[in-house]
Amino acid sequence: MDIRKLQRVIVDSLEDVKAQDIKVFNTSHLTSLFDRVIVASGTSNRQTKALASSVREGVKEAGGEIISTEGEDIGEWVLVDCGDAIVHILQPALRQYYNLEEIWGDKPVRIKLSTPNPFGGARASEPGDEEDEEAPAAKPARKTTARRK
Repeated sequence: MDIRKLQRVIVDSLEDVKAQDIKVFNTSHLTSLFDRVIVASGTSNRQTKALASSVREGVKEAGGEIISTEGEDIGEWVLVDCGDAIVHILQPALRQYYNLEEIWGDKPVRIKLSTPNPFGGARASEPGDEEDEEAPAAKPARKTTARRK
């Protein structure tokens, strides 16, 4: 399966179960084992398990393969290995503590998340998304001094 399609299926599956703070990182320059790391938060053990289940089902329906799932018995940090993409679903306290974005996050991928729209807003998987563009790196803020009159 094409990596863009795989990441879109995963993000859509996460959004379907209301994952929070979804981030996608291009890791092809860091390792040859996988091309994307996707990190998302769930608010409880039950939600992280449901998010992992949604990802597994979505990838299988799209014709992809799930290599393995880890951590689902406890549900605080669930990892879903989708081959070319690794999905980390964590509760906010663990996500903040382990800070996976610092490890994998030097090349974020721009994705368009669906926005809540009562009139059937755009799904994240609609064509025309420029999802595989790398987001520009954040520039450090310049220190400015206030002008005195």
